[in-house]
Amino acid sequence: MRYTPTATALAAALLASACTTAPKPPTTLAEVGEVRAGTGYAKGYLARDDMADSLALVPPPPAEGSAELAADVAAYRALTALRSGPRGAQASKDAELRFPAAASHFSCALGVQISEQTTPHLTMLLRRTLVDAGGATYKAKDKYQRARPFMVFNEPTCTPGDEPALRKDGSYPSGHSAAGWAWALVLTQLAPERTDALLQRGRAYAQSRGVCGVHWKSDIEAGRLVGSGAVARLQSNPVFTAQMAEARQEIARARAAGQVPPAAACAAEAAALDLSTRLAP
Repeated sequence: MRYTPTATALAAALLASACTTAPKPPTTLAEVGEVRAGTGYAKGYLARDDMADSLALVPPPPAEGSAELAADVAAYRALTALRSGPRGAQASKDAELRFPAAASHFSCALGVQISEQTTPHLTMLLRRTLVDAGGATYKAKDKYQRARPFMVFNEPTCTPGDEPALRKDGSYPSGHSAAGWAWALVLTQLAPERTDALLQRGRAYAQSRGVCGVHWKSDIEAGRLVGSGAVARLQSNPVFTAQMAEARQEIARARAAGQVPPAAACAAEAAALDLSTRLAP
């Protein structure tokens, strides 16, 4: 005799399935853990062997005497000329990678105030993808050990406190650029209606490294490529995709509650970034 489940049995099965859904991804540093104790940088979603391979993704940096290196020098001069104005002040802000301060870099482009208090899943999403994208640049960084432009020209940067560490860290590809572009791509998945603003902000965030004089044009471009590779790798990570789902709901709730970034701050950011939208890279 063939068994046909009753409506009651089906309802019970559905309820049991709902009760066994995966737990929500963690939102605190204590749960996730640090890359190195005391740094404040959260572990990424990806194991080191699963990260994008920057050596496979980017070519060697421009050679001495090449047209590409000449373009790097020209871009350095054009971008660092903006440092004394509002674009330089914005570039100094963009250099900050530590949370909670770094959480707000894309708030204006997203149209939602990003914070640990109101959007914990979104904040942790940015915090962890920072390491997955920025960390992926180190295979190439360590191999090429390219000198940064401020070292070559013996000129100051917009973040003098960072200079001792930067002198020990290869310039190519740019880790900040990889992270910023990864953030922009992830956020376009969460808010596709804000794609143009988010990608423009991602480009400007990476360009800030040129304004500060700590990266060459080709470093920035290579960094964006590594960031794209990192986001592609993340798509199959179950914790990342679960956190994306939670972050998408947070954005909707924040918009409904009117949790938007300060209008004056966003106007100032837009004015500063507009000064260099037509400059390379």
